[in-house]
Amino acid sequence: MPQPVSAPGRHDLVRRQSHEGVAVLTLSRAERHNALVPELLEQLRTEVATVAADPGVRAVVLSADGPSFSTGGDVAAFASREGTELETYARRIVGVLHEAVLDLLALDVPLVVAVQGPVTGGSLGLVLAADVVVAGPRASFAPWYVRVGFSPDGGWTALLPRRVGHARAATWQLTNRTVEVDLAAQWGLVDETADDPRARALEVARDLARMVPGAVTRTKRLMRSDLDDVRRGLDAELEEFVAQIGTDEARAGMQAFLGHRAQEQA
Repeated sequence: MPQPVSAPGRHDLVRRQSHEGVAVLTLSRAERHNALVPELLEQLRTEVATVAADPGVRAVVLSADGPSFSTGGDVAAFASREGTELETYARRIVGVLHEAVLDLLALDVPLVVAVQGPVTGGSLGLVLAADVVVAGPRASFAPWYVRVGFSPDGGWTALLPRRVGHARAATWQLTNRTVEVDLAAQWGLVDETADDPRARALEVARDLARMVPGAVTRTKRLMRSDLDDVRRGLDAELEEFVAQIGTDEARAGMQAFLGHRAQEQA
């Protein structure tokens, strides 16, 4: 199994391990279902930059602790803010999420993402950046934007249509459908299923790390989406998100979502 490059501290939100040319990055906010906050995303960017600069890394695995891959932006963090403070926070978290997605897309080595449970909201962008997605039987994908009152971010409009088609991506978001793993595989969002997606993702990454590195890098560069075009799409998502988050309907949606979740946990 991969060995930690440093002893993770209690406050680490992203762990980095390495083994046989494979770097494993793990979202480690399991108590909040790896809900995205700026600090987690900033740590992720730091770790991605570290592995990108390491010539010994020939493949990367992105995984997550706990039962969920990530439930997207932490709604409670948005709901605790108002006015300009809310706008500033929204611009910060969505901005750093989009930079993290672009960092992952720009990797010259293969990225394998392991999805063991729900992926909701903007965290889908971390999956869409993958070259290979390995998902477990409990994996699922859902937008939640039109239900909570947010505008899409994380690549739901900038990246998802490239993966599943424009009409399917639009219908999925407008109906707020939860897509289970088998259907996600049919749509091309998931490349492989496994009972233990994290272990299988590591196996896949090890196989990729054994390929001729120069050929792998050039293949990735040729297949990679136009990052300038992706950035324009993500920038548009950011502006629409910030414009929507301060509306009365978004505030009502957040309160309804948090109230429903509190009832479920009672």
